[in-house]
Amino acid sequence: MIELSNLSKVYGSLTAVQNLSLQVNNELFGFLGPNGAGKTTTIKMMTGLLKPSAGSIFINHIDLLKNPLECKKHFSLVPEQPYLYEKLTAREFVNFVIDIYKVPQKKALSRMEQLFDIFELTGRQDELIEGFSHGMKQKVALTAALVHIPKVIFLDEPTVGLDPKATRNLRDILVGLVKKGAAVFMSTHILEVAERMCDRVGIIHKGELIALGKPAELRQDQDQTLEDVFLALTESDSNDHVSNFLDER
Repeated sequence: MIELSNLSKVYGSLTAVQNLSLQVNNELFGFLGPNGAGKTTTIKMMTGLLKPSAGSIFINHIDLLKNPLECKKHFSLVPEQPYLYEKLTAREFVNFVIDIYKVPQKKALSRMEQLFDIFELTGRQDELIEGFSHGMKQKVALTAALVHIPKVIFLDEPTVGLDPKATRNLRDILVGLVKKGAAVFMSTHILEVAERMCDRVGIIHKGELIALGKPAELRQDQDQTLEDVFLALTESDSNDHVSNFLDER
């Protein structure tokens, strides 16, 4: 459903993403990496917010670079910082998204109310978004992204600001959508979330994909966690830095 071939993004002398080739099909895929590794840059390229320096992007066999409007009908995006029209109510904003995707009103309105209930926005959906906390804004953004049941879902740090119940409910929804044939591409730096939720993960470091596989495949033994694998690949000298700091007098 998602196919990247030799995807790159260069800013002057900085290569943010380098020759990234990847396929994500009917699965919940976790995209992991340290801050500045290229996760958000990759998602912005895959969703048409940033033009690649090189490479190709296909979503549901549609070339994003050649047919962006047709391609965007097939996916939704929740960015790390949700961009919402804050002078609208939650209901008005989600209705706006429903109209953009031309979802039949009867089905869409039922789904919207169900999602408001799941994310505990019932009773607040007619308030202006500008008065909401970050977590509540995140829930509105997730509702808008899920209400039209997209084939492909891009999530950039989706659990930041969510309470444990909302995180669990989001996980259950995503797992259910994958079972129905969707592809979910999720970036996160919370490795416990990735280990619990993801069918497969990729680790990006300094713009390059350095590991790819199921969490169990990446662990070298039963006692090792995904966090251990991640740190071994990306921060091999971090323990020395911490030790040096703690040894200072």
